[in-house]
Amino acid sequence: MRTLILGIGNLLLGDEGVGCRCVAALESRYSLPPEVVCEDGGTSGFELLPLIEDADTLIVIDAVADGRTPGTVILAEDDAVPRTMQQHVSLHQTGFCEVLAAAAVRDRRPGRLLLFGVEPKSLELGMELSPEAAQGMEKALEAVVKSLRDMGHQVQPKQAA
Repeated sequence: MRTLILGIGNLLLGDEGVGCRCVAALESRYSLPPEVVCEDGGTSGFELLPLIEDADTLIVIDAVADGRTPGTVILAEDDAVPRTMQQHVSLHQTGFCEVLAAAAVRDRRPGRLLLFGVEPKSLELGMELSPEAAQGMEKALEAVVKSLRDMGHQVQPKQAA
C-alpha cells in the first residue's frame, strides 16, 4: 500500500510555500517506511499525474485561504478535497483539481485523499513563512504524522546527530 505525501505551493510567495516546506520538514525529522513517499510538487500540474495514480493514499499539504485565522489547519477528506481546493484561494488550485479529475476519469485516483490546508497570512513575494504559517506548518506536520501512524505506517523521529 503506497502513500504519497505531496507538498504543493510556491516557495517564492511566502506562506504559499507552506506545503513544500512541511514535506521537507517531514523528511528531515522523521524516518519513513519505503511505502511512504514524499514529493515536493511545487507548482507542478499534470507532471504529477503518474505519481498520484500510483498511490493508494494521497496526502496533500497546501496553503488554503478561506478567511480563517492565519496558521489555522483544516482537514478535508476524499471527495471534499477537490471541493475544498476549488472553493478556497490557492494560486495553483485549478491545475491541481484538474490533475485529480484526470486521475478519476482514468479510474486511477487514489482510494483515499487527505488535504491538510494551512491558512496563510501573506502571499507576497518572499522566501520566508510568516510566524503564523510556520506555527500552522508544525500543526499540519503533527497531524500528518498522526494520520500516517493511524494508517499503520511506522513513522519514527530521526535521532539527533
